Amino acid sequence: MRELTVFSRNGCHLCDYLIEQLVPWCDAAGVRLRVLDVDSRDDWREQYGLRVPVVCAEGEELCAWPPDEGRIRAWLEAARSGA
Repeated sequence: MRELTVFSRNGCHLCDYLIEQLVPWCDAAGVRLRVLDVDSRDDWREQYGLRVPVVCAEGEELCAWPPDEGRIRAWLEAARSGA
């Protein structure tokens, strides 16, 4: 199963908002949504800092805040079609 990852932070209302948007999109595309707390690892905290949420698809950063809805939806469509 393909996977979309959101690097987030506990208590981040922007992260919560984006995740709420992504859940139905990922479900419709048959993609697993994985949410990782940037504060759980020093390297993630160093890499992303306050620049959350960050959306990655299989190791490639798609966007940070504000989300690039077009890029996310294009990736999800490609995942759904098997591309």
